[in-house]
Amino acid sequence: MTKTWLITGTSTGFGRALATLLAQKEDVRLVATARHPEQLDYLTPMDHGQILRLALDVTQLDQIKSVLKTVHDRWGNIDVLVNNAGIGYFGTFEESDLSAVQQMFAVNVWGLIHLTRAVLPEMRQQHAGTIVNFSSIGGLYSFPTLSYYHATKYAVEGMSESLEKEVRDLGIKVMLIEPSGFRTDWAGRSSQKTLPTHPDYQPLASFIQDNAQGAHHEAGDPQAAAQIIYDQVTHHQAELPLRLPLGEFAVKTALQKVQAEAVAFKANYELSASADRPLD
Repeated sequence: MTKTWLITGTSTGFGRALATLLAQKEDVRLVATARHPEQLDYLTPMDHGQILRLALDVTQLDQIKSVLKTVHDRWGNIDVLVNNAGIGYFGTFEESDLSAVQQMFAVNVWGLIHLTRAVLPEMRQQHAGTIVNFSSIGGLYSFPTLSYYHATKYAVEGMSESLEKEVRDLGIKVMLIEPSGFRTDWAGRSSQKTLPTHPDYQPLASFIQDNAQGAHHEAGDPQAAAQIIYDQVTHHQAELPLRLPLGEFAVKTALQKVQAEAVAFKANYELSASADRPLD
């Protein structure tokens, strides 16, 4: 059965890898979106009428409405929504440029919210659909100089977990993708960086610089990630995980965090429980 996939942020990175894969699948109608659709010309050789290339800045509600109308007029409802568009920001909590932080929240959080809310009614009506939200290992574990980026991804994690519980009985699936380092543009062009200026924070400058210099040399392969996502959504709907770390560093870090937190919570169990004072 042919499915319609809508993906945001398909000009580079994960979005481009996934769009390239889906463009070659006989069972997919692809809606590839980007702020600058002229950057989607790489799809032209694979287009035989099953691809829509549309302009979409997820922070613009009028563009969201326009994209959905175009899709509905052409193919009807959307079966799979992939909220991939996102940007990063490096800087200490105290010294970060809050205007840049607000723009990151507009893309990473509010853009995802607005597009998902726009698609949900039709998924409920058809009693079927899959929502794939790109988070990060940074949605589970925090590093220095990324506090505001982590805040956006922790928000995506919390919303997705709650949403999954609301729609699981309506035929709608939700999956979080939590990558570690992949050969995308995230640590490079797609992340704004504010180097520390106060002497107290100078030791953290190397963390930012090392991440920038390591861009495109990470262990993660975006094409491998795209294949995993396609396979999970297409062939493993019944067992679709809510959280899917991608990359060995991601899954190791996730396991280490939950195990360490379990130990800490158990150590303070009696103290925590002692706050209860049941009424007689």
